[in-house]
Amino acid sequence: MIRESTATMLFHEYYTQWIGIYKEGAIRKVTMAKYHLTAQWVKRLVPELRVCDMTRINYQKLLNDYAEFHERQTTMDFHHQLKAAILDAVDEGLIERDPTRKAIIKGKTPGAKKTKYLNHYDMQKLLASLDLISGVNWDWLILLIAKTGLRFSEALALTPADFDFVHQTLTVNKTWNYKEGGGFLPTKNRSSVRKIQIDWQLVSQFSGLLKGLPADKPIFVGNKRVYNSTANDILSRHCRAVNIPVISVHGLRHTHASLLLFAGVSIASVARRLGHSSMTTTQKTYLHIIQELENKDVDLVMRSMAGLCN
Repeated sequence: MIRESTATMLFHEYYTQWIGIYKEGAIRKVTMAKYHLTAQWVKRLVPELRVCDMTRINYQKLLNDYAEFHERQTTMDFHHQLKAAILDAVDEGLIERDPTRKAIIKGKTPGAKKTKYLNHYDMQKLLASLDLISGVNWDWLILLIAKTGLRFSEALALTPADFDFVHQTLTVNKTWNYKEGGGFLPTKNRSSVRKIQIDWQLVSQFSGLLKGLPADKPIFVGNKRVYNSTANDILSRHCRAVNIPVISVHGLRHTHASLLLFAGVSIASVARRLGHSSMTTTQKTYLHIIQELENKDVDLVMRSMAGLCN
């Protein structure tokens, strides 16, 4: 347990200890890595700051110093990871008052943003350029993610047994640990375990592709280690070849969600299809699209009201 003497510890040591006590074994490795990176930045920026000296001014200065190197959203994430530990320290009586109260989040001016998703016309051009005559290749993975919105790790983990061609569904219940050499892992969260409805054309294409393949073996993983960069490079070449904006494989997931929203599919349905833990995640990620659709809705409401007779 954290003792009273902890108040005189260096804050970066306390924070590292807190991560070990409260986060180790409770979160995914990728999230854990982010906490450790935050700890490294704390040690770099306030190496001599003690827990008991964490005041509002000192905390705000820490955020400001971090913001000099990062954009506002990244600084916000940094703040949230620190705040949880600091509030525990307040509860333990190690810090007198909450120093995170009314914290101001700053950040570097964002650089030019890359295109995150394609429009309907560009997506059609991309899919028409894919090589779907050969056997299993990266182009098939691109097609699948574009039409299902799967995460890259989810798509890699798919086996022929996950396809139910009779009911036109695809079961997502695992991911592939491509970052650490391979092997199955659980999904990102409980909501990510789901069944996705797939269209008849995809059923026809994949039912032929998967004939004779081992039912329990990943479709897109051979004997070699797979890398996200390989798939991104192939997708980039396709985009350039048909003269459309270059996006990443994850951008295919954004494209899938965007096309569904523009088609009038509800946020709740899109959230379930993407495996988001809540609709709030979907709303935050696609806020710009939702706002654009709301503007169209306002125009539609006004035209409808104007058409009513007195």
